Amino acid sequence: MINEVSMSFSRSHQTHLILPPDTNHHGSIFGGRVLAYIDEIAAVTAMKHAKSEVVTASFDSVDFVSPAYEGNILELEAVVTSTGRSSMEVYVRVMSRDIRTNETKLTTESFVTMVAVDKEGKPIQVPRVYPETERERQLFDTGDARRELRQAKRENTKIRRLLLDQYD
Repeated sequence: MINEVSMSFSRSHQTHLILPPDTNHHGSIFGGRVLAYIDEIAAVTAMKHAKSEVVTASFDSVDFVSPAYEGNILELEAVVTSTGRSSMEVYVRVMSRDIRTNETKLTTESFVTMVAVDKEGKPIQVPRVYPETERERQLFDTGDARRELRQAKRENTKIRRLLLDQYD
């Protein structure tokens, strides 16, 4: 197994046209549709990095920054930004493009944790990742802080479940 690969090795892109069935009564894309696109590109990106199957462990953050509307084009970009033993943090950026004006704007940003698994669904080791550009370095250097937040969130969830179990 390769011990280390560049962030650019896993970089993935997707493009989607927003059609009427993708939109709500405001004419903007359903958040759930955007989440599905994010999950899909995060999985593809993680599979490229790990060279194996993956499962989604968590959506660590999803920030809906601005709406995208019917007729706009969504451009998604994803990259593995940090790794654990079997887990990979994937950053996904979603931009919308107005085809009439060519204006682009940030629509959504997300961090997703994916886990590499073998054919039996058991976690397997993944290569470490390293940055090559300044933008990649910023994402990479802030990975430990995000990992600590994820761990604190998991601890909080465990405590909440224990407390709620007392009432069942």
